[in-house]
Amino acid sequence: MLSFFSSIDRVMARLLNLIAIIASVVVAGLVFFMVIARYAMEWSIVGVDELALISAMWLYMVGGIIASRRAEHLVVDFLPQQLTSPFLLRLHQRVVALIMVATTVFFIYLAWRMMSFAIKRPQTTPGLGLPELIPLSSLALASIGCFAYAMRDLITGRACHNPKEEGEK
Repeated sequence: MLSFFSSIDRVMARLLNLIAIIASVVVAGLVFFMVIARYAMEWSIVGVDELALISAMWLYMVGGIIASRRAEHLVVDFLPQQLTSPFLLRLHQRVVALIMVATTVFFIYLAWRMMSFAIKRPQTTPGLGLPELIPLSSLALASIGCFAYAMRDLITGRACHNPKEEGEK
């Protein structure tokens, strides 16, 4: 069963990395294009900034999931470095994970409310008329993904970056 979850995790990691790379290239390319078009060619192309903003939202939200997957999201390692008891270190990691679970449940609630509003009262971007659900779906994905990794951390006790573990590797 553990190998099943490990294989799913590897597939998810590859997919998240691919989305992050594509979104990074799109954001950088669109911003570069906007600068060249506006200042070198004196063009003003409607909607390019909307595409860059939507791509940036996807990049940020997927980046948050990647950080949660790597347990690098709430990395304040002063206390774990000071703890010498393995029991206290595990307890600290579980408390951090519990805080993340509570936070991500609230994040899911807010994302759900925003998605519900966008479905009830559909809105579009002013330039290209893209549905508001496109950028909001990145928030929904991030809230669910971060919750899943927070639950993993709570169950396994891997809630934070542990510098002692790195020294052992």
